Amino acid sequence: MAPLVALDRATIVVGTQVLLDGVSVGVSPGDRVGVVGRNGGGKSTLLNLLLGARELDSGRVVRTGGVSVGMLAQTDDLEPEARVRDVVLGDLAEHEWAGDARVREIVDGLLGDLDATALGGWDAVVGPMSGGERRRLALAALLVADPDLLLLDEPTNHLDVEGVAWLATYLASRRPRTDNGLLVVTHDRWFLDAVSTRTWEVDDGAVHTYDGGYAAYVLAKAERSRIAAVTQERRANLLRKELAWLQRGAPARTSKPKFRIEAAGALIAGEPAPRDEVELVRFATTRLGKDVFDLIEATAVLGERTLLERVTWRLGPGDRYGIVGVNGAGKSTLLRVLRGELALAAGKLKTGKTVQIAALSQDLRELDPLAGQTVIDAITQVRSFTMLGGKEVSASQLATRLGFSGGRQRSRVGDLSGGERRRLQFLRLLMDEPNVLMLDEPTNDLDIDTLTAMEDVLDGWAGTLLVVSHDRYLLERMTDRQVALLGDGSLRDLPGGVEQYLRLRQEMRDSADRGRRAGSAVGAAAPSRSAASGAGAGAASGAASRSAASGAGAGAASGAATPAPAAAQREARKAVARAERSLTQLATREERLHGQLVTAATDAQETLRLSRELDELHTEREQLEIQWLEAAELADP
Repeated sequence: MAPLVALDRATIVVGTQVLLDGVSVGVSPGDRVGVVGRNGGGKSTLLNLLLGARELDSGRVVRTGGVSVGMLAQTDDLEPEARVRDVVLGDLAEHEWAGDARVREIVDGLLGDLDATALGGWDAVVGPMSGGERRRLALAALLVADPDLLLLDEPTNHLDVEGVAWLATYLASRRPRTDNGLLVVTHDRWFLDAVSTRTWEVDDGAVHTYDGGYAAYVLAKAERSRIAAVTQERRANLLRKELAWLQRGAPARTSKPKFRIEAAGALIAGEPAPRDEVELVRFATTRLGKDVFDLIEATAVLGERTLLERVTWRLGPGDRYGIVGVNGAGKSTLLRVLRGELALAAGKLKTGKTVQIAALSQDLRELDPLAGQTVIDAITQVRSFTMLGGKEVSASQLATRLGFSGGRQRSRVGDLSGGERRRLQFLRLLMDEPNVLMLDEPTNDLDIDTLTAMEDVLDGWAGTLLVVSHDRYLLERMTDRQVALLGDGSLRDLPGGVEQYLRLRQEMRDSADRGRRAGSAVGAAAPSRSAASGAGAGAASGAASRSAASGAGAGAASGAATPAPAAAQREARKAVARAERSLTQLATREERLHGQLVTAATDAQETLRLSRELDELHTEREQLEIQWLEAAELADP
């Protein structure tokens, strides 16, 4: 089948850098391609070439006749005076878009509801909107237009966890057809895994292609690196043999090197856990003592909004928390409260005497005073050596680990890109040896290689870590526990991680919908009951919303209040037993699939088939776990 759009021996040079060097790749109908690579390596350029917005230095762009291409760039060109209705719906009459299930789903998913209340309604103008609101608006307009080939450049920027989850589900499950395609550049590794069926890596002028999403790409790249290392070792052996022959005057009798391609398990068999949690906590305790932060019955108010209401949260040495929540729920405010930058309206904050806080700012301008210095001087200005993973590390060594090679360490700070400035900010924080580190949206401006290096460095850092991010992969990789701000003033622990948060938010929305429907049925005769029902959304009543959220976390809001009848309990116990048997069978199937993946590690097609089967198994397991939780609550109220 002919590709929708393809590059044929494409070359493009910017200054002295060759971004693409004789590259031939294409997007076929049905493809969902994730694009990864270093910042400045040519990912966005690749998208612009496929769009037709940039000319090649040599080669050609081949398009199938009549293919429409649409792109979401990192910056939008929305007119400030334009209205939401005009941007998203264009000339569509209300009965046209309201009768189209696809358009309704997009509007509901990205704009809040069918009235676009998340952006202030259909008649709201673009001018005063935040970056996140403009992002949702531009994305909704592009998805409604539905071009044959969809090009997305960092689509998750400014989206919260729920927005990212909705977009991934839509792109992977709702939009795909046999005649359309998707190409997405993103640093969000969870999103790549959820959406992509193929991965392109842009590296040193070439585009390497891999089957599968991010996890499959990492495995295939590790295997490719292992084979390259074996090949290099073989060459070195041949050189040594040749030298020995010259020295002895006769060929040495040696057996040919033997090797076999190891599978995924063998690749990581000797790899220790990312973090030695016991040792890190022990070391953190020696630096911090027993007390870090105790937030007791705390209430925080910003303007007229109550962001935290009677929240109690205790953080100890070595704790690693990820913080999630809808935009505007108060995640950054919570960090400000802990830093003592925002006074509490009520309650108490106790901070340990030895606490030394460092916070990664989103403002890159704080490096402007250092513009004339070199990178290494800007780092050693803080400290020349630090302790990491129990070892002394020099400023130059740490800079190298975070992507500043020897030559780049001599570059002026003023010449650095946005991503490099972000890395320098992080390096200076670490060299200052804080024992509490706060990272607010640390993924901004960083590529996947840098994020991986940052995670690796923090694996050996002993201290208390707080991370605010919409990047699920990063949260689960960097932190050990997650908490959520649900928009109602409460702070909720999430033993089930981000998936539990998404379920809670969905249950709160469902509760709010039921409340609205009940209010419509009762009408004006019982406004108080309508208000109480609607409070589950978190806007009408903080206390009612916390109750709804608490009930949602338990499984059902009313289930905890009214004991289940004996017969219902018996049925629930049977359901629990059935679910447990099914989960055991799934575990056996999963183990078998992993074994088959190991055997088929070199067969791309078979690996892809098994990976899809494994994804289906995971979906089935998640559904069973939800059934088990619901039944367990009825069985033991």
